[in-house]
Amino acid sequence: MGPFDLSGRVALVTGGNGGIGLGMARGLAKAGASLVIAGRNPEKNKAAVAELTRLGASCSGVEVDVADETACRALPDEARAKFGRLDVLINNAGIARGGRPQSLALGDWNAVLQTNLTAVLIASQAAYPIMKAQGGGKIINIGSMYAIFGAPFTPAYAASKGGLIQLTKSLAAAWAVDNIQVNAVLPGWITTDMTAGAKGSQSFNDAIVARTPTGRWGEPEDFEGPAVFLSSPASDFVTGVSLAVDGGFSISG
Repeated sequence: MGPFDLSGRVALVTGGNGGIGLGMARGLAKAGASLVIAGRNPEKNKAAVAELTRLGASCSGVEVDVADETACRALPDEARAKFGRLDVLINNAGIARGGRPQSLALGDWNAVLQTNLTAVLIASQAAYPIMKAQGGGKIINIGSMYAIFGAPFTPAYAASKGGLIQLTKSLAAAWAVDNIQVNAVLPGWITTDMTAGAKGSQSFNDAIVARTPTGRWGEPEDFEGPAVFLSSPASDFVTGVSLAVDGGFSISG
């Protein structure tokens, strides 16, 4: 088995029916993993499963809102029940609700933190005993550039992603002894449904491209390689790391 070979491995990807999550799932499918795609939209789930199956992966879809604690906690066991084991958990599901801090509704704040941060803890807690019993595993949490930078219009989203980085480090430190590596990916500006409005603004688009050394927005396929690396034996000595996948955006002044 090569360092990037995922044959026989099983991965659960929340929010895996589109955007970055589906991009990561494609990479894992090509590397030989079986997949469980968890998302709220059944039609998108069905389309994602069909696409991943065409890539040669054994794949199953689960309709779920990770903000539902009971449903979220059940996901790792559902993945194990389907494929017999669980080797990789990708916590990708997320939402964003805007508003300046002085006018942000508490309900919006709570909803964003529940989905983007609390659900990551819940799913990881549920995956832990499965991975420990198997002798190890990989958890990948999807952060954001807003874990690094502040923005006046996304306080809840930024707080959730900043907290996610610290949660990643804490889980990594706690579970290293169990051979479970926990890392985060920090996407830059990526072409997804969530960023469609921002990319549609010519002035905003031009500003992002001008600041990004690679001179373009990222695409979901840019996450295939990082997902395979962080899910595979190649990253067995990498834990607690936040990997920017941003075309250099975060290092450009």
